[in-house]
Amino acid sequence: MKAFFSLAGSFFLLNLMFGLSSFGQGDIQAKANKIHQEVYTVDSHNDTPMSFGDTGFTMAERHDVKNGGSCMDFPRMKEGGLDGAFFAVFTGQGPLTDEGRQNAYQHAKTTFDNIYKVAALHADLAGIALSPKDGYRLNKEGKASMFIGVENGYPIGLDINRVQEFYNLGTRYITLCHTKNNDICDSSTDKAGPLHNGLSDFGKRVVAEMNRLGIMVDVSHMSDKSFYDVIAASKVPVIASHSCAKALCNNPRNLSDEMLVTLAKNGGVIQMCVLSAYVNSPDPNPARDSAESALRQQYGDRSKLSPEEQKVARSAYLAVRQKYPEKMATVSDLVDHIDHIVKIAGIDHVGIGTDFDGGGGLADCMDASQMENITFELVKRGYTKKNIAKIWSGNLFRVMNEVEIYASKQKK
Repeated sequence: MKAFFSLAGSFFLLNLMFGLSSFGQGDIQAKANKIHQEVYTVDSHNDTPMSFGDTGFTMAERHDVKNGGSCMDFPRMKEGGLDGAFFAVFTGQGPLTDEGRQNAYQHAKTTFDNIYKVAALHADLAGIALSPKDGYRLNKEGKASMFIGVENGYPIGLDINRVQEFYNLGTRYITLCHTKNNDICDSSTDKAGPLHNGLSDFGKRVVAEMNRLGIMVDVSHMSDKSFYDVIAASKVPVIASHSCAKALCNNPRNLSDEMLVTLAKNGGVIQMCVLSAYVNSPDPNPARDSAESALRQQYGDRSKLSPEEQKVARSAYLAVRQKYPEKMATVSDLVDHIDHIVKIAGIDHVGIGTDFDGGGGLADCMDASQMENITFELVKRGYTKKNIAKIWSGNLFRVMNEVEIYASKQKK
């Protein structure tokens, strides 16, 4: 199967090269602009809701990411031609205790509330979307689409009924874990090592319940063994909402070629993360690493901070990053990942998931206003409008629809 995908991908890339015209820079930009405006664009992951509890933050105002502002707001979504995005209900991983689980659940409920408050406050600019159909409808109304994903299954605790509750609140994917192991599965970055050797028995029940309800299973952040366990357990395609190719950047958060082939066989999709360290291995920066380590010790799990404390923490992190700047990856580097995934897994299995406001950002794609730069690079490399549409939303929406169709059959 791997040979098949590699061969098919090679033919695809050859067609790209031979299909390139002699367009100049201006012609490419004009073509990219036209395509970008015509296709539906969706970002499968951002952490902007972490700012929604801040009374000084409003999604209706344009912020400056270079001066400590967020990466995402409605004006910049419009500037960047971004039609919709999945806003994450993110919870950092805490202790696997009754108290820890309950605190995580309460934090998640507050984040849900904040997302709905923002949507209600700016109903003239955006609306909650539960399906691709909703996204297209809101787009016709001139509004941004606010899809919802839960990042980290920790708030589920050991209560399977919370999966249904989160679905009823609009959740359309759940990232099963974050940077540490939880009750559901092992993380790719927990220094303590495996807790369950993959997906736990409870995690298998969670996957089955997500399949039954129509919630996409998100494999970003999980260990390789957890990934394969999820593929075996799920009856429908899965997604990696914000990951890249390990062959090009050897980060434990990224997917190997074998995993990409497995994901393609499953019918799933990997959404390219624009977080620089997942696109290119960063150059050593010990001074910055030391300063950020001190901040992590000082502030701990930032999702548990009050709005005022979060604002102070963001300023502190920004000061460190400005004092010790890193060499950031570029959109060209990101599209190298797309090229590689197309070669290994095929054009039907790749999309975009920025991780904005969770660390995401490239030298030439720092915020939502610069999303068209990705389309420009794709056009420059010879990708057709049809395939750009697949990358920007078609592949992810296909999975959403397949998951919902399966669930609707189970509910009969």
